[in-house]
Amino acid sequence: MTTFYNSAGQALAYTEDDEHIFLFSGEPVAVIYEDSIYSFTGKHLGWLDNGWIYDQKGQAAFMTEHSKSGPSRPTKQLSPLKSLRRLMPLKGLRALKPLKPLKSLSWSVLSSKDFFEN
Repeated sequence: MTTFYNSAGQALAYTEDDEHIFLFSGEPVAVIYEDSIYSFTGKHLGWLDNGWIYDQKGQAAFMTEHSKSGPSRPTKQLSPLKSLRRLMPLKGLRALKPLKPLKSLSWSVLSSKDFFEN
């Protein structure tokens, strides 16, 4: 299992199959395809790189236990208990992947559930 932590060190989401991202509430929120993160509707949300999830502006939205380089890392908090997973919605057609921006050493303002709703 890979846990995704926000800029405050709070465990917000996880993946167990390296393909789907769930919130700890059990809500499926994103799909991992190659180096990109997509919503279930097919919208490109960001990139997965060196254990980080970066937003569309190249700012760090989430870190993992295996994050390398990037912005300063907060102290990780304990992960909440996982709720039962909800059914996954149908996947929409993936949008074209935009050009990757330069990575920033700052945290994204979308370092929360908002990242997946963007």
